[in-house]
Amino acid sequence: MSAAIQFNKVSLKYGTKADTVEVLKSISFSIGIEEVVSIVGTSGSGKTSIIMLASGLENASKGSIKINNQEIVGLKENELSEVRRENIGIVFQSFYLIPNLTAVENVLLSLEANQKFNLEKDAEELLDEFGLSHRLHHLPSELSGGEQQRVAIARALINKPKIILADEPTGNLDSVNSESMIDLLFDYTKRSQTSLVIVTHENSIAKRCDRIIELRDGQIV
Repeated sequence: MSAAIQFNKVSLKYGTKADTVEVLKSISFSIGIEEVVSIVGTSGSGKTSIIMLASGLENASKGSIKINNQEIVGLKENELSEVRRENIGIVFQSFYLIPNLTAVENVLLSLEANQKFNLEKDAEELLDEFGLSHRLHHLPSELSGGEQQRVAIARALINKPKIILADEPTGNLDSVNSESMIDLLFDYTKRSQTSLVIVTHENSIAKRCDRIIELRDGQIV
């Protein structure tokens, strides 16, 4: 199986030599193209750090990280931005919507950040696919939590990423909205033939994935 993500002996440390916190301890794993993988573990085990490293938003202290066979450790920020633009969509637990922009404008902002313009129809069609055709021109404050997360997911997917990284995407949702959100994310992933890495503390979500990676104290167990 070809690998979308490869971690080889990756470590992540914070602090000084005298006072070092080791978040990840020489971990190695790969995630295949079109594979759906969950990352589980207790709080502080390093789950979110994997998302941050794979997206190039955090720098590894040691080791190799490849995204679709491209080494990203050691790249400059503009090079990392290019890797993200070409490969990755990120869904966070917090929605991070711009409060004074409508739903469709928030999604369009992601396109414009990637130098893609005049694609309002594409944004509207994706939001329609996510059940938000009646909410296109509403501000985030006028949307429910579930609707805001749908907008956030649409924003992450509008550039058609090869890899979706989702960090506790249902953490701020009730059980009904949580299940609906995961159905939407899994259906899109399968239909678009993308890889999905989802950090979760919910067993019901983890069990739906092709594989589970469990972390404990910065190591894979």
